[in-house]
Amino acid sequence: MPTFSVNHVTVYRYRRPVRFGEHVLMFRPRDSYDQRLLDVSLRVSPQPKSVRWTHDVFGNCLAHVSIAEMADELRFETNISLEHTPQAGPDFRTDEKALVYPFRYPPDELPDLESAIRRQFVDDGGEIEKWARQFHSGGPVVETGKLLMTLCYAIHEGFTYKRRTEHGTQAPIVTLRSKQGSCRDFALLMMEAVRALGLAARFVTGYIYVASRDGKPNLGGGSTHAWCQVYLPGAGWVEFDPTNGIVGNRDLIRVAVARDPSQAVPLSGSYYGKASDDLGMTVRVNVTSEKHPGEEAEKAWQPDPV
Repeated sequence: MPTFSVNHVTVYRYRRPVRFGEHVLMFRPRDSYDQRLLDVSLRVSPQPKSVRWTHDVFGNCLAHVSIAEMADELRFETNISLEHTPQAGPDFRTDEKALVYPFRYPPDELPDLESAIRRQFVDDGGEIEKWARQFHSGGPVVETGKLLMTLCYAIHEGFTYKRRTEHGTQAPIVTLRSKQGSCRDFALLMMEAVRALGLAARFVTGYIYVASRDGKPNLGGGSTHAWCQVYLPGAGWVEFDPTNGIVGNRDLIRVAVARDPSQAVPLSGSYYGKASDDLGMTVRVNVTSEKHPGEEAEKAWQPDPV
């Protein structure tokens, strides 16, 4: 069982000292059977007046930071340590009735899944639905696991990753037509495709450990990562990362889940001043796997921005 450590630094710079509104951070991983939080810390400069914690509607932990001092630089540094139980692939111990698609969710679960099934974006002409349904065009039914894995791999293999500096997530139809996007864009496209098939999907934000980037700090800073989960009766919420073609939780560190990407922003806030005062921000994320007896420490720089 590896122990992952995450160092995440975000720095905002301004042309002159400005006053800050409240900032909200979403960085504390969700404790679960496959990841156990060992330690977490938050450092803010200037020193915050207060830090209070809440849970949002999805049960994610939020840190609300109030800063009284004016400054021309605002710095957040978070450090996380957790035990992670990797799963090389999904444990599709799905209920027998859901082993093949199409299927119906149990009546007692459906009311709680409705918001995760409902389409969130306009799909004029049904392009996304047509694209999703091609993966079970071979017959009236298809194995549910095979359908979802094929859809995930289709994005991974057929779309081009593109680092975007724009805020937010592009509409799924834009991603489908352009065949390119960021990890958030790919996760949202898969969510809408799955929802078009009548299944429940939700957005996940967190981090990913990438062993192939071991020992290459010159690659510069990374950022948070994003993927999605699909609900299967009996198996529960199963991880799908279309950016990297990962099915299951391997190397994925969950921080928060949400119905829509706009509800899972790692860091948000405001400042009072002119638009020209903003000199931009820098983000650095370093994900490492701590040394175990008889093993060399593994280190990698997180590559995928959101």
